[in-house]
Amino acid sequence: MADGARVAGVGVGLRREILDELLELIEADDPRLAPIAFVEVSPENYMRRGGFMPAAVDRVRARFPVVTHGLMMSVGGLEPFEDAYFAELRRYLGRVGTPFHSDHLSFSGTGGRILHDLLPLPLSRAAARHAAARAREARDRLELPFALENITHYFVPGGPSLDEADFIADVLEESDAGLLLDVNNVYVNAQNYGFDPVAFMARLPLGRVVEIHVAGHERFEEDDLIIDTHGAPVIDPVLDLLSWAVARTGPVPVLLERDHAVPSVGELCGELSRITAAYERGLAARPQEVSRAR
Repeated sequence: MADGARVAGVGVGLRREILDELLELIEADDPRLAPIAFVEVSPENYMRRGGFMPAAVDRVRARFPVVTHGLMMSVGGLEPFEDAYFAELRRYLGRVGTPFHSDHLSFSGTGGRILHDLLPLPLSRAAARHAAARAREARDRLELPFALENITHYFVPGGPSLDEADFIADVLEESDAGLLLDVNNVYVNAQNYGFDPVAFMARLPLGRVVEIHVAGHERFEEDDLIIDTHGAPVIDPVLDLLSWAVARTGPVPVLLERDHAVPSVGELCGELSRITAAYERGLAARPQEVSRAR
């Protein structure tokens, strides 16, 4: 089995749209798979399912290291965590052998209902303390290192008393969680709200980064708004942010997220080559950045 404890390089998310083709290429030991360093699995899409799906994931993880990234934990939510969900999630994470698990710094449910969206938290000390306590509880329940992802958002609830970078840093420091740094999310928010994405990232605790996400987005000119769709190729300014981040984090795993208009595995591997080039530019710059920091 591939060793998930030493994950680095550039990988892809395991989506149903590419699963059959991916399995065929694995079976053929096709060299086109060479750009894929690891695969990220969202457990909610695969756990509590029998038959083909668990067997398919087993075949994928026999070829690639696997990391997991959750969709439904609602770390910032107000309702108690569901025991059955965490019991099944813990079993699944053990099955796939992920070295850590991550979810989003957001809330996504209320009144016992999942809203199927990642909604922002109030930027306040109270909300930061609440999210940090929930992140600690999640880590303890899963008995695995736990990380939180910065999200895109299009409004901030309430009157913010903290800057968002300070809010994220407070949650991570108080919970001792890792950071899943989504550089596309930083770029989208920076464009929509009008701030400098590099200055924002420089204020985050980058020593806590365990993984980086990149993705594509779409611009809606009529609304003067960028939406984080995960349905388009990654643009060069986002790759520049990736290089900047990797120069400071070192060789953490970098994931291409593609959730809509998912192309073939071959096309995805072509895009991985662009991302890998940006990743390697960041690693090449790292000795200079380290010496400057000293």
